[in-house]
Amino acid sequence: VLLVESGGGLVQPGGSLRLSCAASGFSISTYHMNWSRQSPGKERETLATISSDGTRRDYAPSTNGRFTISRDIAKNTVYLQMNSLKPEDTAVYYCNAINGLGHDYWGQGTQVTVSS
Repeated sequence: VLLVESGGGLVQPGGSLRLSCAASGFSISTYHMNWSRQSPGKERETLATISSDGTRRDYAPSTNGRFTISRDIAKNTVYLQMNSLKPEDTAVYYCNAINGLGHDYWGQGTQVTVSS
């Protein structure tokens, strides 16, 4: 089982990024998929969740309509589209997969830096 995040980088305030989380060893259609972030000195924050059947998407208040989680079953990949980025969005972003059996897998994270 492997989750690999990509798409992070340096972006100016107001810019956009799309993060990808490529899964292997399991099907994302059988797991709830989450995006989280953690910045130095702060607790990890779950930002967005898409249910295993894809019918439900939940977002943290901090995303404020700026982030969208989606998935491509054929590519076994989950995405996080982030718009109107702010300096306070700077963090390491992680995806994780969890199911009802307690299986919980995490990627290594991708750094997002919002700065002018």
